[in-house]
Amino acid sequence: MPDLDYLVIAPHPDDAELCVGGTIALLKAEGARVGILDLTDGEPTPHGSPEIRQAETFAATQALGIDWRGNLGLQNRLLQPTLHARGLLAGMLRDLRPRILFAPYWEDAHPDHVAASALVDAARFWSKLTKTELPGEPFYPHRIYYYFSGHLRQHVKPSFIVDISAHLETKLAAVRCFHSQFIAGRSTAPPTFLDEVRDRARYWGWAIDAVFGEPFLCREEVGLRSLRDLT
Repeated sequence: MPDLDYLVIAPHPDDAELCVGGTIALLKAEGARVGILDLTDGEPTPHGSPEIRQAETFAATQALGIDWRGNLGLQNRLLQPTLHARGLLAGMLRDLRPRILFAPYWEDAHPDHVAASALVDAARFWSKLTKTELPGEPFYPHRIYYYFSGHLRQHVKPSFIVDISAHLETKLAAVRCFHSQFIAGRSTAPPTFLDEVRDRARYWGWAIDAVFGEPFLCREEVGLRSLRDLT
């Protein structure tokens, strides 16, 4: 497996597209190596199935043009930061060796998102351990940046906002691939779910004097090597 610059860890297929899709497209346009690791298959859902979700995930992966995608095989709805899950994820981090991780913000209405956030934190630490039965060589991702889901309607002040103005349509194309999750069974009267995705991106773009944006939070301080790209 290739060394990655960035790895988005998502509780379910569609979380990466929905929360980080514009940033992924921007990073790929800049030549970065980007991967997505889904922790579960996301099923069951009202309009989905494992086969449908797999096909949708493949289409979204193609839309984003990422370098690698995998699934850790944990159980949807029962996701927990167990020692077993921690070992599986730490082993993947040693294999993929991403410099930066993206993970769900630790407060959310969806228990899987809360569990996934804790799991990423713990696995990041475990991945650097020596004298362990984990596969591969010790490795410690440099930073974790946390993305926000819409399950809990809160307004957390982000550490930074990424300008995705040139990449919103790529994000929306990837989100549309998950028809069973975001289109089937939903009202077609405006504002549709996709209208809401665009509106949230417009708000975060407005906050930094851009057209569209995606917010992120970091527990550690975020440093800059240049002021050139500040908006």
